[in-house]
Amino acid sequence: MNGSLNQTDVDDDASSVIYGGSIASTVPDRYGFFGGSQFSHDTEINPAMIAIFRKRELKWLNMLDDWEKYMTYKYKKVRDRCRKGIPSSIRPRAWQYLCGGGVLMEKNKGVFDDLLAQPGDPKWLDDIRKDLHRQFPMHEMFADSNGPGQVELFRVLKAYTILNPVDGYFQGQAPVAAMLVMHMPAEEAFWCMVAICERYLPGYYSQGLEAVQIDGDVLVALLRKVSPSVHRHLTKQKLDPVLFMMEWFMCIYTRTLPWSSVLRVWDMFFCEGVKVLFRVGLVILKYSFIKPKTMKECPTMYESMEVLRHLHTSVTEENVLVPRVICITFQQNLFDYLIELLRLIDVEAAHQRRRDGTCTQESSRAKEESCFFPSRQLKMPCLISFLLPFPVKRQSIS
Repeated sequence: MNGSLNQTDVDDDASSVIYGGSIASTVPDRYGFFGGSQFSHDTEINPAMIAIFRKRELKWLNMLDDWEKYMTYKYKKVRDRCRKGIPSSIRPRAWQYLCGGGVLMEKNKGVFDDLLAQPGDPKWLDDIRKDLHRQFPMHEMFADSNGPGQVELFRVLKAYTILNPVDGYFQGQAPVAAMLVMHMPAEEAFWCMVAICERYLPGYYSQGLEAVQIDGDVLVALLRKVSPSVHRHLTKQKLDPVLFMMEWFMCIYTRTLPWSSVLRVWDMFFCEGVKVLFRVGLVILKYSFIKPKTMKECPTMYESMEVLRHLHTSVTEENVLVPRVICITFQQNLFDYLIELLRLIDVEAAHQRRRDGTCTQESSRAKEESCFFPSRQLKMPCLISFLLPFPVKRQSIS
């Protein structure tokens, strides 16, 4: 199977084909999807909105031209504009500025090509090849095994396994890298990927997945504050948060939300950090079970998991989800404090289990430092995250 679109069954108007048992359009939507759950039915844009989009583009261009000043003195302005949504024409450049990927690439010229010149670990490369065709097969860039999407995605993931041979490759990295490849060339995507794995989500893709499990417990603890009734419902059923939140967090919602919502979440994530993932998760959990009728229809964890696997559009639609995410009823500083405090408690519990002999596997990240992030304290990777905004001076990333 090469994953290409085969017109084995074409409608009379040639507007759709049968692909993998599903109806697929022969014309991609504005995001490049031919079909599947990510396909968007494009609607006509109000001419008045076009003028608004152009104004936003100009504001972003002016801001990017004076980036250091805005990040130093006007961070709130940057945050608010990210929350409104970055214009699609500006998004690739803005993401690189926000995550520091452009700085990393500038400081490490030639490193990406040097990494690709190395043979790499056959085990990791084989695992990557097996996963390439699974990443957004209904997208125009990834529909063909020989197309630019799968080729560039392989290069990005291979380079990362050589840069970080201890952790190597994990399946959750593939959709994240694919998302970046959709928006920028491979080398730029690679350095943004490095920033995500090493700075935004440290420890998420390491052996044992301890950081993700800890954040699952943190999410449930925060849910108790946001929606006590939903918290009682899920804890009564002993529903392990890892069962539903691992894919959400590790794939940064690329496999969970409509594509327009995914883009908005990524805009905020690059600016505000991992707390955005918590906020989105809290909104999904709260509003998926907000009706008493829904809880009654979910007497066991199996029905509850079905609700979370098939999220209703009334929860995930962009214009509903984003305002709710922004308006989570926590004071800003309190939200940050709770996340860090709960993580500290969970980390200490994990270390206590190791001391008691109930958990013997040490994080691989605790044994090796990355030459690209020498300032990181690697013994507790889940503590080093973007709970607070990025340091105002991008030059500090080295």
